[in-house]
Amino acid sequence: MGRRLPVYGLDIETDTSVDGLDPSTSAVLTVALSQDGSDEVFTGPEHELLVELDFRLRELEPGVLATWNGAAFDLPFLADRARRCGLRTGLHLRLDPSLRMIHPPLRGHEGAYRANWHQHGHIDAYRLYRSDVGPALRVSCSLKSIARLVGLRPIEVDRTRIHALEAEALHAYASSDARLARVLTERRWSTASRFVDRLVEVA
Repeated sequence: MGRRLPVYGLDIETDTSVDGLDPSTSAVLTVALSQDGSDEVFTGPEHELLVELDFRLRELEPGVLATWNGAAFDLPFLADRARRCGLRTGLHLRLDPSLRMIHPPLRGHEGAYRANWHQHGHIDAYRLYRSDVGPALRVSCSLKSIARLVGLRPIEVDRTRIHALEAEALHAYASSDARLARVLTERRWSTASRFVDRLVEVA
């Protein structure tokens, strides 16, 4: 069996003082990137944090970005915000109508996406767990619910007031969610590895 690819958990937090669900009006406040042994938080002016995130992903060892509902939210949100900032990043999205949606798609989008970012594939751990754990155990497939189910301890905050969190609390919350996405993916890697998105990077 070959060596397992590195898994990098990724999570974003958006400006809930406007509408944290609409990329046309809400900025990205923080992006957390989790790898085995360390978590990184990108914050500050949106343009700068997106540039720093893209640079960091480009220099990391090729692996897999693990998100929770990132196919429908985090990644298209980041793509929209990068365009609004006039940035060209290594994030590539391909709309996939076969990815079923329970909730309406992100505003301005038609559905969920397959993705890669530079040399990294992508896996939406939410879809991995929803396909069997949720229906089998009849539990919510939210990140926090699944994490608690398997004995992990997520950080909880009021999701409607992300913008009001002190910097330290915001960073801890974002890091926790990115770390949970990574750990949950790693725990089911034998299955997860078969569902990694791999797109051909556009030069």
